[in-house]
Amino acid sequence: MSTIITATDITVRYGERAVLDEATLGIDEGDRIGLVGRNGCGKTTFLRILAGLQSPDSGDVKRRRDLVVSYLPQDFMLDAAKSVEGNIRDGAKHVLNLIAEFESLPHDSKRHEELEHRIVALEGWSLDQRIATAMSHLNCPAGDRRIETLSGGEKRRVAMCRAIVSLPDLLILDEPTNHLDPESIDWVADFLDEFHGTYLVVTHDRYFLDRVAKRMIELSDGRFFSHNGNYTDYLLAKAERQEADATIEHKRQMFLKKELAWVRQGPRAQRSKQKDRFERYYDTAAQAGPVIEEDVELCIPPPPPLGNRVVELSNLGMDLGGRTLFSGFNFTLQNGQRIGVAGRNGLGKTTLLKIIISELKPTEGTVKVGQLTRFNYVDQGRLQLREEHTALEEVSEGREFVIFGDGKISVRSYLKRFLFADDRIMTQVKYLSGGERSRLLLARILKNGGNFLILDEPTNDLDLPTLRVLEEALIAFPGVVLVVSHDRYFLNRVCTDVLAFEGDGKISHSVGDYDYYLEKKQRAAVAASRQSAAILPVNKSTALSRTAAPSKAAKPRKLSFKEQRELEGMEAQIHAVEAEVARIEGLFADPEFFRKHATQVNQLTTELDAAKEKVPKLYSRWEELEGIRTASS
Repeated sequence: MSTIITATDITVRYGERAVLDEATLGIDEGDRIGLVGRNGCGKTTFLRILAGLQSPDSGDVKRRRDLVVSYLPQDFMLDAAKSVEGNIRDGAKHVLNLIAEFESLPHDSKRHEELEHRIVALEGWSLDQRIATAMSHLNCPAGDRRIETLSGGEKRRVAMCRAIVSLPDLLILDEPTNHLDPESIDWVADFLDEFHGTYLVVTHDRYFLDRVAKRMIELSDGRFFSHNGNYTDYLLAKAERQEADATIEHKRQMFLKKELAWVRQGPRAQRSKQKDRFERYYDTAAQAGPVIEEDVELCIPPPPPLGNRVVELSNLGMDLGGRTLFSGFNFTLQNGQRIGVAGRNGLGKTTLLKIIISELKPTEGTVKVGQLTRFNYVDQGRLQLREEHTALEEVSEGREFVIFGDGKISVRSYLKRFLFADDRIMTQVKYLSGGERSRLLLARILKNGGNFLILDEPTNDLDLPTLRVLEEALIAFPGVVLVVSHDRYFLNRVCTDVLAFEGDGKISHSVGDYDYYLEKKQRAAVAASRQSAAILPVNKSTALSRTAAPSKAAKPRKLSFKEQRELEGMEAQIHAVEAEVARIEGLFADPEFFRKHATQVNQLTTELDAAKEKVPKLYSRWEELEGIRTASS
């Protein structure tokens, strides 16, 4: 397997801080890499170096000749002068240039064959179809929409589509699942499964990493650590690495303790002329111990007590933009609930949150809020930081302390719990990394307290260690939590209930985590399919017994040879399709289904729907052919 790009001894410094410290990494053809590390550790810097958008302070990057790289950054830019489709087609500009050159050459040009070979390798002739498919599955806005009319989430889906349509040699994706609904995330995972090139993904979505990564790279303390396998394998390997580091450090400390007693003998020890023993002691003492990673101590102020009534939703409905998002929705939110809100984008999840906090008025129904209920709303548009302010100024708002329950703590102490060192506390916002900005925003908003915490997509841009701490803090929160998220792992860890927006104005409530909701949904689908399958024998009997009456106006035609063969094989074909329906339904009914086939839910559902649609068509065709045969006999 050949190496397509190698970064050797890469060093990048921001002031006195080295985010990359003589780091070396080689990427081989066909690698499926997940890159992880704390926010601010240098992941985005390294991705920009690989993409050729930034040069390191020192070190060398070697790329394979003619290597095509496509990069989806977190802070992407779209061309406002072009439409949605125009921006997406820009992602395949190198393919379009090859096609344009091919079509401009005379038919007898010697370069034709070379160009055609390259276009075929890049699947250039099916580019339009590939763009349409990607736009559909990623729920992109209409191709003729102008960029300035798009929301932030719509722009990100356009940028995602632009990055993948070119089928590059190396695909670099920085947080590709942000603002994507579960169906779109599944499609991206399926796309990467079938992708023939090499890819490197940075994401906080742990299920996504488990599915797409075959090699995990951790960036820690300026260096790379490589682990074979997916995210779960990486966690196990890292635990073993940390255990080994702890053993080595323990031995080092024991050696130093033993040698220190000898060194303290002073001149007597020196008279023994054991110079090498002195040198060994000082060399060992100078060695750095293993880096201890600090966790964010997410600081949610203790909430005031809730009353008997928290929030009651009665016959709630909302029409927006000429369509009904939901109607007739009844639900009572109670103290201690942690409710996950899930579903495709555009179905009304954020709208429901804004109705609850009275930012929007419902089309129908009422919202009754308890007298003691105090909302604290963290919305998707948290990016309201002032660039010229320091982190301290953004949180303090002129105060020295943060009210914390019945007491208070200093703003500096509060920020340190969000992993802001002294120098970063006084750093202007414009110089903070994306992860530091995200932590700063959470720090500023969560200090407001409240006993009803509403979070709209809180996991976007958080690194995995911070995400785990957020989960623990929400689980321990003694009030009510209502959280919108597409992160399945997050929903499973945090939620006691799920409100699922299922389309067609329906909101389904399920007690338990998100996986349990999916399990119940699949069981209901299986039960419905079995109920419909129960009537198939009746249809089959009807189809076999009914015959078309021969027309008196025209001479009945006979079956052609091909039709005769088709009729002879029709029964076997119907049995085969019915067996396929039964097989897939059996998989869904298996209690171990989600453990064995969790990544195939969408594929199996599609196959089941297709097979069930095929059965009545086959019966109809059988009836048609049997009618012709009977009429002509």
